[in-house]
Amino acid sequence: MFTFTQKVLFRHCDPAGIVFYPKYYEMLNDVVEEFFDCELNYPFREVVVNNGVPAAQINATFFAPSRLGDCLYLDLKITKLGSTSLNLTIDAHCEGERRFSAALVLVYVNNIGKSTSWPDSIRQTLQNQMHGDKQ
Repeated sequence: MFTFTQKVLFRHCDPAGIVFYPKYYEMLNDVVEEFFDCELNYPFREVVVNNGVPAAQINATFFAPSRLGDCLYLDLKITKLGSTSLNLTIDAHCEGERRFSAALVLVYVNNIGKSTSWPDSIRQTLQNQMHGDKQ
């Protein structure tokens, strides 16, 4: 599992100081970017410039509001690795309280947007991550 820490900033909130739900989707992408950079050693800027990993599906459930100044811990877990896809769950919590959960399906695409197989080195790293064999 990979954990990303996100402090809730003013830019994330509505006038009542509660996270505006579309901002959670930006946080989800931030977690994915950091996961690629730190855990896969595949900088997201390279992914985007050379290929891409658009989200094919995102399902989110919100359990409790997050407020300005909260520190969210977002735990990313690989649930399935396909030939061109990657299923992830991201669970967010703060001070022991579950805030939201999301299931994502990312698809690895080539430079013209067509789904393509994960490069062997990335596939191996993803498999290791999925089975808890960090290298």
